[in-house]
Amino acid sequence: MRETIFVIFMLCFFLIVSAADPSSSSHSHHDHQQQEPTYTKFVVNATDLPLEDYYDYIIVGGGTAGCPLAATISHSARVLLLERGGLPHRHPNLMSQEGFLATILAANAHDPYSPAQSFTSDDGVPNARGRVLGGSSAINAGFYSRADPDFFTRSGLQWDLNLVNESYEWVEREIVFRPHLRTWQSAVRDGLLEAGVAPYNGFTLEHAKGTKIGGSTFDERGTRHSSADLLRYARTSNIKVGIYASVERVLLASSSPKSSSRVSAIGVLYRDLTGRYHHAMVHKEGEVILSAGAIGSPQLLLLSGMGPRPYLSSWGIPVAHHLPYVGHFLYDNPRNGITIVPSVPLEHSLIQVVGITDSGAYVEAASNVIPFASPPYSVFIRTPSSPLYLTVATLIAKISGPLSSGFLRLGSTDVRFNPVVRFNYFNNPVDVERCVNGSRKIGAVLKSRALNDFKFRNWLGAQDFRFVGPALPPDQDDFLQMADFCRRTVSTIWHYHGGCVVGRVVDPDLKVIGVDSLRIVDGSVFSVSPGTNPQATLMMLGRYIGLKIIRDREKNK
Repeated sequence: MRETIFVIFMLCFFLIVSAADPSSSSHSHHDHQQQEPTYTKFVVNATDLPLEDYYDYIIVGGGTAGCPLAATISHSARVLLLERGGLPHRHPNLMSQEGFLATILAANAHDPYSPAQSFTSDDGVPNARGRVLGGSSAINAGFYSRADPDFFTRSGLQWDLNLVNESYEWVEREIVFRPHLRTWQSAVRDGLLEAGVAPYNGFTLEHAKGTKIGGSTFDERGTRHSSADLLRYARTSNIKVGIYASVERVLLASSSPKSSSRVSAIGVLYRDLTGRYHHAMVHKEGEVILSAGAIGSPQLLLLSGMGPRPYLSSWGIPVAHHLPYVGHFLYDNPRNGITIVPSVPLEHSLIQVVGITDSGAYVEAASNVIPFASPPYSVFIRTPSSPLYLTVATLIAKISGPLSSGFLRLGSTDVRFNPVVRFNYFNNPVDVERCVNGSRKIGAVLKSRALNDFKFRNWLGAQDFRFVGPALPPDQDDFLQMADFCRRTVSTIWHYHGGCVVGRVVDPDLKVIGVDSLRIVDGSVFSVSPGTNPQATLMMLGRYIGLKIIRDREKNK
């Protein structure tokens, strides 16, 4: 049932179906290519990398945090960035707003050329991971907003807020744009204000209670920009990016000849598409940095022998370092909402407006035009080749930060297979309450005058919406009915985090506790959500930690 609901939501949530783009394919690396970005001059297929080489820093994962991190460190040291996927501009669907849904629907668990890797959690909710340079910032809906200020006091890191601000600005100069609101987004903005989500903050990249227009990583032409674009800031003589490089484990050695009790990361073992193994090693003062995301980083630690001793032993994995909380405290922000067929045609739009409520939920919206091929002999369509278009619009609620936590465990000792994850949506009653609050706010927006134009008039003359999939319960004051709606229609908004959280697996400098020369820089270290969308804060984090690493290197010199 839940998978059926998900498919309905996905078909109506956001964008165009893949059938509308004859050039789209999960193997679109063979298709028409966009203009080559400047950073491709230092990108090589892993098959062309040496079987063994040495670097100052090896970064595993060219995703949302990994790309800005590598670009920054390259100004001070020799960096190797290893990405298991390929180049984003070689996938036309990735590079446009209209291709979002096609990319998600075509996500493939095992095809190394698919830029999105599908997985379904133990909760039964389908999900996706980025598998392309740029990571999930290259497959997402493009919404950009800085973190909730509370995040910086609750995240467990000791932040230099001036450096945080500089790092955000560095990202924003390159890849963030102001969206232009059209019919649906404008109506939702007005509806949120009517529903009491005030004040109106206009366009801002800051997290602000009330209704606002956020930034977008799609430019005015609708072309996507991602963290991969930040590689243009790299020092080209100091960086190498290997694509289609599947890192299998972190290589460890005793930190001291006199003591075998403490280990140190000395490199990584990775495999190219032909199956050949490569060793990338770090110099004496270097580091291995995992930026493989909330799924990939804990998985790599476990496969490398860092995790709970009894659990690793049960898999026959030699225990290098006992870390009991690897894979624990894994969170995903649940998404719930409704989809309507509006009475008037709508343009396509991704998330641009957000209502940040004072009751623990965010309300967002999208609209899409889905084309269907017309029947070959139609009574109603004069030209057989004319397509039929269905316009759909969505209102969704996401809770501000889940308290319900889950866990990750291995599904295989092969890193190419997804681990098993469970998020335990709504295990904590506070999350249920927040979802009910958000769903009720959707109901209030639907009742606003701003959305009257999207209703149909029935045969009795009354006006109402036409829903696709589940509608809100008629009695939205009934908490039990609303809680049932939340549980029954739960889906993901792809904002999972945790698994290597600060204070449990890494210290406040993001160094793995008890392991030398190993650090984790990605969303797996967060036990609290940054806000409406984590990508802004993850890109900032890559830049921020990169600058701190450079400063530490200069001090040590």
